[in-house]
Amino acid sequence: MENKVRVVIAEDSVLLREGLTRLLTDLGHEVVAGVADAEALLATIAELAGRDELPDVVVADVRMPPTHTDEGVRAAVELRGRHPDLGVLVLSQYVEERYATELLAGSSRGVGYLLKDRVADVREFVAAVERVAQGGTALDPEVVAQLLGRSRKQDVLAALTPREREVLGLMAEGRTNSAVARRLVVSDGAVEKHVSNIFMKLGLTPSDGDHRRVLAVLTYLNS
Repeated sequence: MENKVRVVIAEDSVLLREGLTRLLTDLGHEVVAGVADAEALLATIAELAGRDELPDVVVADVRMPPTHTDEGVRAAVELRGRHPDLGVLVLSQYVEERYATELLAGSSRGVGYLLKDRVADVREFVAAVERVAQGGTALDPEVVAQLLGRSRKQDVLAALTPREREVLGLMAEGRTNSAVARRLVVSDGAVEKHVSNIFMKLGLTPSDGDHRRVLAVLTYLNS
């Protein structure tokens, strides 16, 4: 597989962990490790980094042993601090804004937050893993809706038109310009113009390169 992704899975449910492993390997990706708790996740990534074999992405449950509260997301945040180029995709049973915000804060690339129900859609889940591994975002629509609802009140977004907010919300879900155009039933050119205006209004210059799209989304969600 030309774009094979190397993955570490952190999930205390054996059935889900093995199921994700089988799913990803059957589609040509490589699961280099599967662990059941946050401590093992941190130790595994440290060991792989020491061998210069850091994976492309970590898929981690928000809640893991021993308390099943926030061990997973705290480990994910710690890993992003240690390895900024490591993609992190967290899975959660429910939308938990505090955890999502903490994970996204300060991130510039390779981050995702999906509800576990989304894993049932095989194509969507695998696409999310691949997108995060490549430095993109993959945010569950329900997560986006809650975070955007809160952030609409912030001054940093005051300059955006309602349509630009709508486009940015769809971008936050990981949609391409063409996918946004199909959803809004407009031309690709119209979406490109909206995206360009969003970059300008959020102060993202061409010097930010390919990361402008991710930075725009994170500016929106973190505001």
